[in-house]
Amino acid sequence: MERITSTYPHSGVLVTFFQFLIVFLYGLPSQLTFTRPETAQATNGNPNNHETPSTSPIARRTWLPRLKKRRVPLLPYLIQVALFFVLSTLNNAAFAYHIPMTVHIIFRSGGMIVNMVLGWLLVKKRYTLRQVISVLVVTVGIVLTTLSASKPKSKAATSQTVETSLYAQGIAILSLALLLSGFLGLVQDWVFARYITPTESQAASDPDVLPSWQENMFFLHTLALPLFFFSKENIIGELSRMSISAPISSCTIPSRMQHYIPAYTSTIPSIFIYLFLNTITQLLCVMGVNRLTGRVTSLTVTLILTVRKAVSLLLSVAVYGRQSNAAMWAGAALVFIGTIGYSTGSRSKHIKDKED
Repeated sequence: MERITSTYPHSGVLVTFFQFLIVFLYGLPSQLTFTRPETAQATNGNPNNHETPSTSPIARRTWLPRLKKRRVPLLPYLIQVALFFVLSTLNNAAFAYHIPMTVHIIFRSGGMIVNMVLGWLLVKKRYTLRQVISVLVVTVGIVLTTLSASKPKSKAATSQTVETSLYAQGIAILSLALLLSGFLGLVQDWVFARYITPTESQAASDPDVLPSWQENMFFLHTLALPLFFFSKENIIGELSRMSISAPISSCTIPSRMQHYIPAYTSTIPSIFIYLFLNTITQLLCVMGVNRLTGRVTSLTVTLILTVRKAVSLLLSVAVYGRQSNAAMWAGAALVFIGTIGYSTGSRSKHIKDKED
């Protein structure tokens, strides 16, 4: 993602579109079924008696596929889709406003604080002192790690490359996305408590019902795909610009492997390789996040994603050759210490609630 946006800063919508598309293509086969349940009547005992016939479902094969049964109504999905699509687009579009990757990570890592404050204000959630301190420790660690990884720039250079008004617009976009992510977490908690948890036992015995995380992942991304129609000009324009990027050089392929590689691959624009890798890794990330969402609270998911951001930042330092320092490693240590503290705080709170 960093490689793509550094070269094509206006490609955020395009990257988001491919991320949503790959999730749709991955989830569609598991959502389709070629059977249709029908109710057959049968009488028990003597056929001459007048007992009420019993009914039993019979699955009949059909030629036309249909979507499997949903556990969540369409309206809650549409609300989540609107929030999810807008915040994803805003986060990726912020790169066009000269927002450095370091500042981008800082704002997205602040989601824990927003999630906790909204949960306390709107749904009266209670958090232990250890949980609050742990979230603050993780946030401080992320900020410290991010700032230590940023390249020093002079004021003159900064004033030449970043316009104040444009930068302020980017910060406002990230702030709005951060607020929307907090609301999305609360909505997801409510949906799982209202529709998923009460139907767990029934869904486990029904082969026509998928696990909740697969259903949630599929509909959140599928229902958002039509919204990209309004950004089709941006998507087509960015694809056109990427198509003229430098092709893959055959000299980068080891000589003993070159006869296994089709000759036409050397003409593929190199940026498409990064786009492909970003799309595939995003699919793996989305699968993991949706599995987590059905098992833990949104605050815990946010905390885990924050740790992922810290690891991503350290990998960025290793890949792009930035110099590490004591402040960076101290920030990383705070992130992991805060994670352990929050986990133990959540466990102790759960045990106390059971005792009460």
